[in-house]
Amino acid sequence: MSKHLNLDYRFALPFINDKDLDSINKEIKQARKILEDKSGLGSEYLGWLDLPENYDNDEIERIYEAAKKIRKQANILVVIGIGGSYLGAKAAIEFLKPYFPKRKNVDIIFAGHNMSSTYLNELVDFLKNKNFAINVISKSGTTTEPAIAFRVLKRLLEEKYGEKEAANRIYATTDKSKGALRELANSNSYTTFVVPDDIGGRFSVLTAVGLLPIAASGINIKQILAGAKASRKEYDKYSIYKNDVHMYVALRNLLYRNDYSIEMFVNYEPKL
Repeated sequence: MSKHLNLDYRFALPFINDKDLDSINKEIKQARKILEDKSGLGSEYLGWLDLPENYDNDEIERIYEAAKKIRKQANILVVIGIGGSYLGAKAAIEFLKPYFPKRKNVDIIFAGHNMSSTYLNELVDFLKNKNFAINVISKSGTTTEPAIAFRVLKRLLEEKYGEKEAANRIYATTDKSKGALRELANSNSYTTFVVPDDIGGRFSVLTAVGLLPIAASGINIKQILAGAKASRKEYDKYSIYKNDVHMYVALRNLLYRNDYSIEMFVNYEPKL
């Protein structure tokens, strides 16, 4: 893999000595081993670790087909979710989409991530004369913000297209077998995708949670997965001296331990 990112830490070295680096190198190796052995607390939620290498090809094809269907039937996809259920897709789309696209793709709009009645009312008014579909993302289907938004937007969809066509325009990403949304999806024959049991919301962008909205926006998710797989290989070394990710962790941790606790994170690219 050609390396696109480099870590320049020359200006941190005057504040850190070699002995401290060697010491924390041992800590990081141990932490990495616990992570990969899945022997620490919370190990039941580490399914994201192997996603880049072990993703389900059949699921990826289903996501591709659903995204193609969305692009044919709608100009707007409303993604309903909160926290990790929408932030990964939002970040990826804002980062990867061109500022001035050469061709028109589906616009992605997010809902169900706040309690603002103003936001929801304005969204309903905006969508009344638009051709749209819904991707509702919730493991349980009972989280307050997404549940309210889905109820309101589902009603609008049914008023515009009728119950049968509305059901054809709803894509539910939820638990594989239980929960209010799963029951509703099954009873109405929604197209469904699964939120994996062993992957928390904030780590779910490489599952259907993130990949369906990303694919619907016109981004090539197979390239994303290939890049994730290459990065997994690039950063598989344990030593901080052979792994920029581990070195970055080490430097920040050591600076914090040495009472350099104020940090500025600056970027000059709006996409970041």
